[in-house]
Amino acid sequence: MGMTKFCFLPGRGVLALTGADRVGFLNGLVSNDVAQAAPGRAVWAALLTPQGKWLADFFVLADGERLLLDCERGQIGMLAPRLSRYRLRAKVSVVDRSSELSVGVAWDGDPEPAAGAITAPDPRLPEAGWRMIASELPSATASPEAWDAHRLCLGLPDGSRDMEAEKTVLLEAGFDELNGISWTKGCYMGQELTARTRYRGLLKRRLVPVEIDGDLPPPGTPVTREGAEIGTMRSGRAGFGLAVLRLEALEAGSLDCAESRLIPRIPGWMRLPQAVTG
Repeated sequence: MGMTKFCFLPGRGVLALTGADRVGFLNGLVSNDVAQAAPGRAVWAALLTPQGKWLADFFVLADGERLLLDCERGQIGMLAPRLSRYRLRAKVSVVDRSSELSVGVAWDGDPEPAAGAITAPDPRLPEAGWRMIASELPSATASPEAWDAHRLCLGLPDGSRDMEAEKTVLLEAGFDELNGISWTKGCYMGQELTARTRYRGLLKRRLVPVEIDGDLPPPGTPVTREGAEIGTMRSGRAGFGLAVLRLEALEAGSLDCAESRLIPRIPGWMRLPQAVTG
């Protein structure tokens, strides 16, 4: 059976890491275990500040003697030099391959085999489908906007559209439940705060899916309850979106955002404190 929906993602680019030390080098920097990337298996990981705040996230796919990072195109200008700065004596090179390699995503079925494509299931959720990197992708059967609506319904964050550089903590954005953190692989940059947040239960807010009753509020619009600010709107489309909300706001029913109402829709994969979930 062919994949019913497939599209090219023009907002994504590709960084290639080559060299004998590529796996160990990247493993010491990011939130997940890069050694788990293998043919047919992708790893979702984040690069953090030393203080444990989000800077970027990407999918890591293995392709022979190189690692390919499916990342936000607008972040490559920051990401490539930052990774290169940490090389020190490691045998690794970081090169932008976005001009020759494209990123696609497929969902609602099994992927069509594409000659020369590196393909792996999206490691976050089975419903998220498959990630694909290739020099020539299959013809699209859906639009990037259709994919965006699908991932919003699933509650999946989309990089800087939903997270704030040097501000967002990974556990706020679902990285634990969505398989974006390894708790066993050892040290990486920002690990201390990430672990402390988990073990001490320090979370006060979460990025959650919301149904929008009214016009789509612009990103950054304050979310209020009875006049008090309790969150911020992030990305959205076609009546659905994501918003960063204080945990106590999730028990309140509908919330206000500009001229619209937001109704939190907590997905089944999301784990919330018992006091919130009841």
